[in-house]
Amino acid sequence: MPVTLLYVDQTRWEADGAVRQDLARIYADAPLERIRTQTVTPFIEQHLAQPPRQFFACARFNGHLLGAVAIHEADDRAWWLSELCVKSSARRRGVGSRLMALLGEQAKEDGRTLRIDAGSLPLADRILLSKIGYRPFSTPQAAGSGALGGSGIHEYVELDPQGNG
Repeated sequence: MPVTLLYVDQTRWEADGAVRQDLARIYADAPLERIRTQTVTPFIEQHLAQPPRQFFACARFNGHLLGAVAIHEADDRAWWLSELCVKSSARRRGVGSRLMALLGEQAKEDGRTLRIDAGSLPLADRILLSKIGYRPFSTPQAAGSGALGGSGIHEYVELDPQGNG
């Protein structure tokens, strides 16, 4: 399946009705463990409302979006990935894996690191990420920050395509 990578930022979202429709369908179709909201369009718009550092990377095939992952660019230029979803009609066909591979290739070209918050990942996702080269990391978390809401350890997995980690 010749899947290509398409980035959706605020400008593309506003200008392209087909992109809006496809991206909304991807997340509306997502299992509850992937996206914990019934209000898809506000979720997408809130994510995009913080440009230029937040956008979606999408898997496109035959002019339609089949999968997407939300991306937040950190101050160190690392891309934090979340909410990876694939349309139900395209699941189990390698779309999500291809999207992740394309992002890995792009990260290598751009000298970026890819990271995923591992705190809430199911075991099956952790195993898959390990197989494709993501490695676990833990860092102390400052009081009052992040998902823990207090001090603790922040767990994440990281793909460093430059081989620095």
